[in-house]
Amino acid sequence: MRNMNPNAMGRPPVQGGRPVQKPQNVKKPPVNNNSAFTENWVRIRSIKNGIITLPNKDMVTGVKVEPRNIFILDQIQQENILNALRNCYNTFNFEFWLIAADRPVDISVYTSQLELMLNEQLTPARRKMIMQDLEKADMFINNQVVDTEYYVLFKESNMDRLQDKMRAIINGFASCSLLATPTSDDDLRIIIDNFLNGGVRHDFGTVVVR
Repeated sequence: MRNMNPNAMGRPPVQGGRPVQKPQNVKKPPVNNNSAFTENWVRIRSIKNGIITLPNKDMVTGVKVEPRNIFILDQIQQENILNALRNCYNTFNFEFWLIAADRPVDISVYTSQLELMLNEQLTPARRKMIMQDLEKADMFINNQVVDTEYYVLFKESNMDRLQDKMRAIINGFASCSLLATPTSDDDLRIIIDNFLNGGVRHDFGTVVVR
């Protein structure tokens, strides 16, 4: 008599004396992509107190590093800062991301002040200087000039360990004569916007180094 496959007769497969339940397809909740806010349709639970909270309760945060032009220093000072940075990075015993992000330059207040000065100024020479500054401001606006900001981000699920890592990064950069401050909510939104704006608002870019 031929060996029959029990599955061929419509019987469910058996494992350990019990029928094996087939996995059921679980419907995922619909994602609303029509929201005006990026964080409402990416996998972000909230942005609060300078911390991105993910759906699995992991937290992403970091510091913003004030840039410093070392090329105006002499050769010895440049080497000292670079060696200090190398030692600083080697002390971080956790995964982190180096991010360079572009922030739009808002000079609307500056241009408004220039326009007021122009209206109040009667001296032709001074009016000419103010008008030249206004032309430069228009050039900045038309060419979408941006400020490049530098961040170090990391992920952590425990608040105490998060604060320890934050202190380690800030103190590490302080030893390199660099100022690092905790990220704000606005900083984190700028980073997300750099990644996901789709060119609708601007063409800024973001560079990530792991």
